[in-house]
Amino acid sequence: MLQKGLKRLRRHFKIRATVIGTASRPRLSIYRSNTNIYAQLIDDSTGTTIGSVSDLKMKKEGTKVEMSQKVGEAIAKVASDKKIKTVVFDRGGFAYHGRVKALADSAREAGLQF
Repeated sequence: MLQKGLKRLRRHFKIRATVIGTASRPRLSIYRSNTNIYAQLIDDSTGTTIGSVSDLKMKKEGTKVEMSQKVGEAIAKVASDKKIKTVVFDRGGFAYHGRVKALADSAREAGLQF
């Protein structure tokens, strides 16, 4: 189990070496645990979090993939409230399928570009 986590961290550091968020184009950072999924909009130039959404406080209805879709729609709404149209996607070292892909696709459908 420890080896699996280290491999994800190695992939995450490689991604973070090239993905940088700014105030006009923040980084959409994803973290996926076994039970929940989290999304943050981060401005790396100042080191601040612009907005964040998770499924912790959402009503648990449906599968984990469906909850990820709801988080994607919610983070797109947070971004549009802050007048952000484009972001840089940071998948956090996770494979781009399943819940991560569902979150990204629903955020795109809700109007976020990346």
